Amino acid sequence: MAQFDASARTFVRGEGNYLFDSRGRRIFDAISSVWTILHGHCRPEITSAIAEQARMLDQSTLLGATHPRAEELAERLSDLTDLDRAFFASDGASAVEAALKIALQFWQADGKPERNRFVHLIDAYHGDTAGAMSVSGIAIFKSRFSAITFETRAIGEPLDEEGVAAFIVEPIVQAAAGMRIVPRDRYESLKKTSALLIVDEIATGFGRTGTCFAFEQLDLKPDIICLGKSLTGGALPLSATMVSQRIYDAFLGGIGENKQLFHGHSYAGNPIACAAALANLEIFERDRSLDKARNLATILQREVAALNALPKVRAVRNAGLMCGVELDPAQFDSSESLTAGWIVANALFDCGYFTRPIGDVVQFVPPLSSTDMEITGFCRSLEEVLR
Repeated sequence: MAQFDASARTFVRGEGNYLFDSRGRRIFDAISSVWTILHGHCRPEITSAIAEQARMLDQSTLLGATHPRAEELAERLSDLTDLDRAFFASDGASAVEAALKIALQFWQADGKPERNRFVHLIDAYHGDTAGAMSVSGIAIFKSRFSAITFETRAIGEPLDEEGVAAFIVEPIVQAAAGMRIVPRDRYESLKKTSALLIVDEIATGFGRTGTCFAFEQLDLKPDIICLGKSLTGGALPLSATMVSQRIYDAFLGGIGENKQLFHGHSYAGNPIACAAALANLEIFERDRSLDKARNLATILQREVAALNALPKVRAVRNAGLMCGVELDPAQFDSSESLTAGWIVANALFDCGYFTRPIGDVVQFVPPLSSTDMEITGFCRSLEEVLR
C-alpha cells in the first residue's frame, strides 16, 4: 500500500479511453480498469440502456422468477458460447464458485460422488473467494487463508482421473500470473478427459486475445464457461456461468427430489446490469470490435518487440491485446522503497498512462476502442521510461 500516493489516483470522471483525476489530468486507461472496460468509459449506448432499464425495472430476483433482460442475455450468450444455459452472478469469482458447485453436484446426480477433486494450471488464478482461491495456484493470494481452502492438484501432477470432478483452466493467458502465456501442450490432455472442463474466460473473453473467446484458439470443448469483467463493457458488475444442456438436465426433478442447485445471489442477473450487457454486445457486433482488436494487436506486437532489447526488460509476453513486460529488478535503483514494477508504473502515470504492475510485470490491456496512436504512444512512452 506504500507503493503509490493514493491522492494522485483519485479518478472522478471517465470518457472514452481516458480517466480524469481530481487534479484535472487526462489519463489513458492502459489496463481497461483491471480488464473490464471494452468500448471506452461512459459509452453513451450503454449508459442510455442503463438509464432506460432503471426507469422500467431496477431489480427482480431470479429465484423463482425471471425478467426479459436476463432471458435475452442468456440467449445471446448461448449463441456466442455454444452452451445452452446461463447462471448469473455479480463478479467473476462468484461465477467460478457456481461452476465448482455445479460440477460437484453434477457428478453426485450421475451416481459418482467420488468425483470430487479439481485440477488447475500451475500459477492459476480464479478469484479471491474460498473455492476460487482453492483452484488457484499463486501462493501469495491463498497461503494466509489455507484454513478455508480445499486441496487441489495442478495439471501435470500425478492424479487419479476417476476422482476428478473438473479441470479448470485459463485459456492462453494467465493474466494474474503476469500475463503468462500457457504452452499449448498443457491443454492437450483436456481433449480426452472424462472429467468436466471449466474454462475461465473472465479476463480473456470478448476479444482480448483475438477471438471472441480464447478457448476457440485451442480446439477445446468446454462443459462450463465462466464470464465476467467485460460482459457489461465494464459499466456494471455482472458475471455468468454457462453450462451445457447435459449438465443442466442433471438438475431437473420433481418437488421433493431436491435436484436443484442450492446456490444463488440476491442481485444475480440484475435487470440494469443485464441491459448494460446487452448494449455492450450490440456494440461489439455492430462496430466489428473483434476486427479492430486484431488490427490493434498487430500494432502492439510490432511495438513491444523493441522492448526485448532493453537491459531492464527480462521478457515481453503478449497475446492479442493482453501484454505483460517483465522487468529485471537488478537494473533498478535498490535504494528506492518501491518495486521495479511500481517505479515504472509511477513514471508512466506522470506520462499520462494508468497501469498497475503485477509484481515486476508492467501490464498493458487497453480497451478494444483504442486507436493506433494510443497503442503506439503507450509502447513508446514505456520504452522511453525504460531507457
